[in-house]
Amino acid sequence: MASRYDKAMVEIFGKDTCPYTQAARDHYLSLAVAFEYVNVKKNPAELARMLTFSRGRREVPVIVEDDKVTIGFGGT
Repeated sequence: MASRYDKAMVEIFGKDTCPYTQAARDHYLSLAVAFEYVNVKKNPAELARMLTFSRGRREVPVIVEDDKVTIGFGGT
């Protein structure tokens, strides 16, 4: 049985109203890459966790893939 650690897990921290967050979600869906979307507007604890990845920057989306953190999404 496969576990979630068998391949890279992507986390996308963002807000439902952010077009860049939606673009990032659409991008990963189009690549058939599994990801977890975390709405930081609805969950203060997850916002605090996002800020640890973004080093305090309050910009979304914050995309965490393995050890790589990307702030923002430009559609590439």
